[in-house]
Amino acid sequence: MKEHPRVSNRVAQIQKSAIHEMTRLSKEVEDVAFLSWAKPTVDTPEHIKEGAIAAIKNGLVGGYSENAGLPELRQEIVKKLKRDNHVDANPSQLLVTVGAIEGLAAAVMALIDPGDEVILPSPTYSTHIRQVVIASGKPVLVPSIEEEGFTLDIEGIKKAITPKTKAIMYCSPNNPTGTVLSEEQLRQLAELALENNLMVVTDEAYEYFIFDGRKHFSIASIPEMKKNTVSCYTFTKTYAMTGWRIGYLHADEDLIPQIAKAHIPFAICAPVVSQFAALAALKGPQNCVAEFREHYLSARNLMCERLDGLKHVFDYQKPNGSYLMFPKILLKEGQDSTTFCKKLLREGKVSTTPGIAFGPTGQSHLRLSFCVSDEQINKAFDRMETYFKQ
Repeated sequence: MKEHPRVSNRVAQIQKSAIHEMTRLSKEVEDVAFLSWAKPTVDTPEHIKEGAIAAIKNGLVGGYSENAGLPELRQEIVKKLKRDNHVDANPSQLLVTVGAIEGLAAAVMALIDPGDEVILPSPTYSTHIRQVVIASGKPVLVPSIEEEGFTLDIEGIKKAITPKTKAIMYCSPNNPTGTVLSEEQLRQLAELALENNLMVVTDEAYEYFIFDGRKHFSIASIPEMKKNTVSCYTFTKTYAMTGWRIGYLHADEDLIPQIAKAHIPFAICAPVVSQFAALAALKGPQNCVAEFREHYLSARNLMCERLDGLKHVFDYQKPNGSYLMFPKILLKEGQDSTTFCKKLLREGKVSTTPGIAFGPTGQSHLRLSFCVSDEQINKAFDRMETYFKQ
């Protein structure tokens, strides 16, 4: 139901963000143990802040940059893509964006016509679903295989393709499950895309946070996928820069001007001060990324240990990446994840995110974030153990 008669149908049909709603409700509860937002609690590394401060003092941030981003920053991104993603790129194939989110939104707007179908493995990041709806497209949610760690159901995706299918959109490592899609599965996905002339839009925000010997694979590194892929990346997760709102996308150079047509009315350009911070991030020492990864691995292991102590309440697939996990609620009360999470917040003082926010297959699940301190994880689980005993 519309809240106002002038609101568009495409926006009116979108539910409130469960992530931000839980954050809002958490402010109404005193002393909450907060596991519901994928926001690192560590600060941005000093050399990145210093790069931004120097740019401010030198008077470099008061005006717009090129719509595509600072030339020097795009040159450094080219080096990064070659080194870490095995993607051959040039600056004309890059667009610096307001986080990965704005890049994804601009890409979807540039690719999707009203009525076009976009296949998304489910559960998936809730914003991806919204981006398709805002573009007047139709999200087609194909369940992942939970018992195999939420891997892709390639046959399910194949069956979901229709003459109206325009694109496949996925994130790896996955938000909310932490699944790292294998090279083998992504090559199978690429074959489907090429056979059916589909675009693939990727969200690779957590590319550096991968555990247990797994490896991140960028589908754009497959030469045949050059014209069929838009890859979105971000500095915000890699360097604990969520508030800086800075990311970038890579696509075929013939497609970049079309995506820029959507990027410009959304943003004009990414914040210039944040672009200088991103430049400092790429040119500076990279040991901070490894330190973050080790912290998240340790925090994941702690959270899994604590979940093992609540086996009568939760079942879970151990995440191989990101700093998120997606336990299944075994209690009858968990069939409605929204009600379950709100009650846990009010009565147990633990903030989590309802699984239904991430697609229909997310029902009876909740998302937990482990980008927090060990103290916060233990505080939350101590409270949950007491709460579920009651």
